[in-house]
Amino acid sequence: MFKITGKVVVITGGCGVLGSDMARYLAKNGAKIAVLDRVPEKGAELVKEIKAAGGEALFLMTDVLHKETLEQNREEILKTYGRIDVLVNAAGGNMPGATIAPDKTIFDLAIDDFKKVVDLNLFGTVIPTMVFARAMVKTGAGNIVNISSESALRPLTRVVGYSAAKAAVTNFTKYMAGELALKFGPHFRVNAMAPGFFITEQNRTLMTNPDGSYSDRAKTILAHTPFRRFGEPEELLGSLHYLISDASKFVTGTVLVIDGGFDAFSI
Repeated sequence: MFKITGKVVVITGGCGVLGSDMARYLAKNGAKIAVLDRVPEKGAELVKEIKAAGGEALFLMTDVLHKETLEQNREEILKTYGRIDVLVNAAGGNMPGATIAPDKTIFDLAIDDFKKVVDLNLFGTVIPTMVFARAMVKTGAGNIVNISSESALRPLTRVVGYSAAKAAVTNFTKYMAGELALKFGPHFRVNAMAPGFFITEQNRTLMTNPDGSYSDRAKTILAHTPFRRFGEPEELLGSLHYLISDASKFVTGTVLVIDGGFDAFSI
């Protein structure tokens, strides 16, 4: 029931820290991977690495906010692999202007940056879902995994824009679970993963000092994490494997939290 050999998996943001690990892992387990990202150099290198390890993958440059580009991507994938079984919406990110620094207040929020963060995380999930789910509907089955966040579950200090966007992604996940199943049948599933705290290139300056030591914010996070450590990217992979395999074929509309106990912990 955990077999994913031959599944065609589209991963947006596929060259990011988490997305690239997902692509390598799923390819190693027999899936055919379409890596979508906006950095062609990284994409080409990732596909080369996957193929060298015996996997199957292709890279397509994309813009998750541009429907026409995504539609072109979809047609290229269908031309190459014939169908699309799984979509992983891993594109996302944050911007300094959409956060509230310790010496600032909500009145210092850069609304334009807030809008960009919402666009990338929310619309960067909604638009690819609309585009690739259309191909799934034509084949009668499909599986979508969105990337939510711990900050969607609990309002965290500072990351106001990202938290709002990811909370919307969680809501959209639940909506789409009902939308697809009720209108197109029980072979369509939509779930989300909510990672806790992982150090990535996007948050490294927030979590670490220039000398590599943990920042005060990182120490606070760890103090509220029962495991007392940050997550490793590979620790998301088992949950992803479960969600895209038949092991979870009666699971839809859920948010799977992977956070070392952060959300469950209180003093």
